[in-house]
Amino acid sequence: MIVQGIAQQEMTNSAGDVPLLEVRGITKSFPGVKALQDVSLRLQAGEVLAVIGENGAGKSTLMKILAGVQSPDQGQLLINGREVNLTSVNDALHHGIALIHQELNLSDNLDVAANIFLGREITRFGVLQKKAMSKASGEFLKQVGLKISPQALVKEFSIGQQQLIEIAKALSINAKILIMDEPTSSLSHGETQTLFEIVHMLRSRGVGVIYISHRLGEIKELADRVVVLRDGQRVGELQSEEIRRERMVSLMVGRDIDQFYERSPYPPGETLLEIDRLRTASFPQQTVSLRVRRGEIVGISGLVGAGRTELLEAIFGVTPAISGTIKVRGKVVKLMHPAQAIESGIMLVPEDRKQHGLILEKSVKFNSSLPSLSRFARWNCFTNRQRETQLTKHAISILKIKTPTVEQIVKYLSGGNQQKVVIAKWLEMSPELLLLDEPTRGIDVGAKEEIYHLMDHLAGQGMAIVFVSSEMEEVIGMSDRVLVMREGQISGELQRSELSEEALMQLAT
Repeated sequence: MIVQGIAQQEMTNSAGDVPLLEVRGITKSFPGVKALQDVSLRLQAGEVLAVIGENGAGKSTLMKILAGVQSPDQGQLLINGREVNLTSVNDALHHGIALIHQELNLSDNLDVAANIFLGREITRFGVLQKKAMSKASGEFLKQVGLKISPQALVKEFSIGQQQLIEIAKALSINAKILIMDEPTSSLSHGETQTLFEIVHMLRSRGVGVIYISHRLGEIKELADRVVVLRDGQRVGELQSEEIRRERMVSLMVGRDIDQFYERSPYPPGETLLEIDRLRTASFPQQTVSLRVRRGEIVGISGLVGAGRTELLEAIFGVTPAISGTIKVRGKVVKLMHPAQAIESGIMLVPEDRKQHGLILEKSVKFNSSLPSLSRFARWNCFTNRQRETQLTKHAISILKIKTPTVEQIVKYLSGGNQQKVVIAKWLEMSPELLLLDEPTRGIDVGAKEEIYHLMDHLAGQGMAIVFVSSEMEEVIGMSDRVLVMREGQISGELQRSELSEEALMQLAT
């Protein structure tokens, strides 16, 4: 265990003592939006406090206020019972508050030690003391279980290792309050378990942890208490024994969700996609064969690294298969490029929407209409702006995309609405086969429900859907049948009546 060998410190505060952090009546408004309204909460030393809510509930705004990125319009912040005024990130760091963003703030062109001491470099007579920084960094890296060289460049490490480097950086400033925003969104199962051990270690040392995640199973496992935000207001709190999925969902969305995963009994149609002995570049020694029929939702399960994403990318032509046969509507097709897949009626919603699915600096209209521009161009050279706007408004209505206008820049939308824009751009192309890679990663429970309804609706219209998900509950809830992958090949297939977490894990491992 990582916690072995680390000195255990007694908690400096008990449940009845002065809170490590107290937020009183925080309110924050932006033009046309009240992001937070009279929000209060407490954090004790050695406590893991989860803050949950749908996208747009105010979580990020509250965390930015605590980290000194933004200032509240009104309200108070107290640390150890003393009011503080956090006017900058340095102010927050001075008071022992560190924020680990979902999108990590490391400089990948610098080495690990330089990142850990960035802005707080050790110098002597104006000369950078690299050896001293490297030695000190090594001690902090050991505390988070990382056996890496402080002189190595950050870009050489995985996302999971970079998360731990961020935590080592927080330890280097002697952080007493650590805010973790969606820390496991890009981590493997093993890296997630390592992170959990780190959280337990920090708790045992008296560090207060504010933990934000859309993965409610993690909240149940880690949190001592849960504070729920909805529409900028605090709507409830759950103590440890009350932290259950149904209670959290009910508080977040304001209603009970009895039929969260909606699947209607559609009779499957003809075979649309048939793959025979396909070999991918990532697993050249393994073959994959499968069939997908119209109106089916086929889940692909397995551990991270099992070859699920690689399979979808081969079908879409991103990384062409090195051998094997792909048939669409009974006809053999060569999918060496995404354009060929699109011509065959196959569309892919990628795992990383920000990197591969969207142009973040462009508008909702630009992104949602980008693949379809040629379909409503005038004389094959001028964009029909009126038609483009009309189709975008139709997509916004159908997918319930929350955006003030079609011209809204996509990067300012919530994760769930960004994902809907990615789906919208492909629906404009009338796909016959929709490939979804982790379609609900990093989005809130309400947006997840809407995407589940959409998947069911599209299947009812005869579309074939193949989706990859690391959430077993999602795979079980939405799939007509599941293909389980292990080490680049399909290790088994389960019909809907056979689905259970135990059955999936047995095949995956």
